[in-house]
Amino acid sequence: MKSFPSVGSPRSGEVDSRWPELVEEARARFGIRRFRPGQRELIHGVLDGTDAIGVMPTGSGKSLTYQLPAMVASAPVVVVAPLIALMKDQQDKLAEKGVRAAKLDSTLSATEEAEVLEQIARGEHRLIYVTPERLENQQQLALLKRLRPSLLVVDEAHCVSQWGHDFRPAYLALRDARRELGQPPVLALTATATPAVLADIQSQLGMSEPLVVQTGIERPNLFVQVLRTPSEFEKRQQVLSLLRDHKSPGLIYCATIKLATAVHAWLEQHDFVVGLYHGKLSVAAREEAQRGFMEDEVQVMVATNAFGLGIDKPNIRLVVHYNFPDSLETYYQEAGRAGRDAEPARASLLYRLEDKRVQSYFLGGKYPKREETQKLLTTLEQLSQSHAGAIPLSQLAELTGISERHCKVIAAQLESAGIAQRRRGRVSWVRKPESEEELTELLDAYEERRGQDHERLQSMMRYAQSAMCRSRLLHEYFDELISHDCMHCDNCEAHAAGLAAPGIAMPAPLPTSDAATSQARPTSPRSRTV
Repeated sequence: MKSFPSVGSPRSGEVDSRWPELVEEARARFGIRRFRPGQRELIHGVLDGTDAIGVMPTGSGKSLTYQLPAMVASAPVVVVAPLIALMKDQQDKLAEKGVRAAKLDSTLSATEEAEVLEQIARGEHRLIYVTPERLENQQQLALLKRLRPSLLVVDEAHCVSQWGHDFRPAYLALRDARRELGQPPVLALTATATPAVLADIQSQLGMSEPLVVQTGIERPNLFVQVLRTPSEFEKRQQVLSLLRDHKSPGLIYCATIKLATAVHAWLEQHDFVVGLYHGKLSVAAREEAQRGFMEDEVQVMVATNAFGLGIDKPNIRLVVHYNFPDSLETYYQEAGRAGRDAEPARASLLYRLEDKRVQSYFLGGKYPKREETQKLLTTLEQLSQSHAGAIPLSQLAELTGISERHCKVIAAQLESAGIAQRRRGRVSWVRKPESEEELTELLDAYEERRGQDHERLQSMMRYAQSAMCRSRLLHEYFDELISHDCMHCDNCEAHAAGLAAPGIAMPAPLPTSDAATSQARPTSPRSRTV
């Protein structure tokens, strides 16, 4: 993998001729006086046509690493984003800066979509935001192909690994879409990623020796705590206490739509100005909820994980996890949405052992079963012997009785192994597994992933139960080593007060801005490559 010298230093003897223009664009259009750690390295990588992965904390300016190069690119930049709310937020922010950006998603009427496609065809947009599902639309993919995109960006790239093998198999088709678009360089961006997730992102996107820039996960302004809540009554009492003791705005994550709806109604009964956001609301309701929260008309947003990815709201003071999520990756992604303005903020996890049942239920049906993989494999081979050619995924699903979603996931797995080939929603047979060992490896692959997911859930629970410095636990989980306690978590606060940290803390006052600064100690050296 390629690497660059220290942050902020241009490559010796290779300063890009476009750099002065970019610096002026950064100042005049984006109000940037100096680049944050990692930004300049990734921008140079983009200008150099290098595949790159940026792992940078929430609020560190990841979007600039592709938005700024798009200002001088000869062709538009295509940005794959997971959520409609994220695309709308990015589009609105760019419009304020005088940058035209298109978005293609399900909120557009047929007339609006036709108009946007005409604008894209005329080259009126420097950035084009799409969901991964839109890149499975052959008509729209063909249009983008004619534009010869200068860069393919995958924002919130952890979704490739966390969602692609599950309920968003379109993420596993991005490698095909990249090929159709003419193999533009890829920039993958995320706030957190373990080494295993990084490897999966690289593999699924077909990245070649990518530059990897990691700036660490440390957030000294963010006070993290775990609150023991053995019953639903105690959960709600803690929520009331947190909301009354902290300034708005706040964000409460619930594991299910049913629970989010109930908590929203309950908070309204307690006279809070509260919004609700989840994936089953109408487009208009989601847009209105997001608008109210972004414009500070709403004190607190109650949401499922459908809300928050990439949302640029710097002044969130409080993030509450009503239920613990499925992994520390998910937890820190969501907790990190507090305090993007570098002012003191709090992330509170309400821990109740019984919540494990919810996450275990979700994990149960997440991946294809080994018998489904075997059945699709056998069916493909049989069809190849009858000279059927490439088979539509929808037809495979009908023939096998396997859901189309699982068919897409298995087809991506078979292609990675060189056993099948995917192209334009069709799958064709290439070869048999070369040995029993290869077949066993294929059939066991998602069983192993299922086991890894359960271990991630256990890591989440160990974090909640631990009396150790929580930053140490997080750094270790993400394969970063630090030599000191953070002094901005409940357990460190208990130790500093001479108390034995029980691992489950009660509310404590937020540090002031000065205190948060003085308590922040140097982090470990920032790694640039993995």
